[in-house]
Amino acid sequence: MLIQLFCFLMIFLFFFVQSIDISSPPGTPLGSIHQEWTTCTPLAGKFTVRNVSDDVVLRIEGPVCAISCGDDVVFKVLSEDSSVQVGTITKQWRGLCAEAFTDADNFGLSVPVDMDVRTKALLLGALFLIDFMYFEKANNN
Repeated sequence: MLIQLFCFLMIFLFFFVQSIDISSPPGTPLGSIHQEWTTCTPLAGKFTVRNVSDDVVLRIEGPVCAISCGDDVVFKVLSEDSSVQVGTITKQWRGLCAEAFTDADNFGLSVPVDMDVRTKALLLGALFLIDFMYFEKANNN
């Protein structure tokens, strides 16, 4: 019974893995962002950035818990083999009152200047996916 419940939970969580396709305005696809899910850390922010050919270009690793208490939340942008950090996506802490009473967030994207423009656009799409997954609240109106 316990094993069946565990298997059901794993299958249930597997179907909630998020992804987003990124295109330029005329409809030209640039690539996609895929959430990576593991059994050890199902809530950790791990993503792969893929080009049009579905090759992994970059990886993004975030904290296990994306709730910040007085500090910025940093998602590391890593090379495809996760050996080198090439940038960061940061949700900036704005203070206790602003965080508690508003839903406005400030994000920063730091990447090398000479990075390919398509890859920068993919990372901007990843920033929006991270914002909607971890920091947006449901509208109760």
